[in-house]
Amino acid sequence: MDLNIIEADLENPTHTEYILYLTNAYAMDEMGGGEPLKKEVYDSLIAGLKRAGNYLGFIALDGDDPVGIANCFMGFSTFYAKPLINIHDLGVVPDARGKGVGGKLIDAVSDKAKALDCCKVTLEVLDNNPARRLYERSGFRYGDPHYFFMTKLID
Repeated sequence: MDLNIIEADLENPTHTEYILYLTNAYAMDEMGGGEPLKKEVYDSLIAGLKRAGNYLGFIALDGDDPVGIANCFMGFSTFYAKPLINIHDLGVVPDARGKGVGGKLIDAVSDKAKALDCCKVTLEVLDNNPARRLYERSGFRYGDPHYFFMTKLID
């Protein structure tokens, strides 16, 4: 595997093509929900990321083939008074799994967090996601057992 991790540029059409392809591939995976992105989501994703203004993405390439993505967002910790990076999606295409792609993406995010003087990198993970072992090997730890990640969808 000729693996290279690049930082995504939302102004680069090739990068945006990779972001859409890889995010959709992740969405179709069981851990991403098992369904492709809805057409309206697919069609508006890049514009939405640009509007958000806090997107940070990393694309894993095997030669010229996109094989993994880390869609992240910058945040801020009031308890540390420093920025943080949240890994919102970490996806690797099925043929590239088990080859170190996920770990290299996490390393790239961690390196960027150090460069930006972030206090931490966060992520949410389903309890049945086999990638939990990767996250633990990469240094992620569970928070206080009294904290829960909660979601309220707005229609």
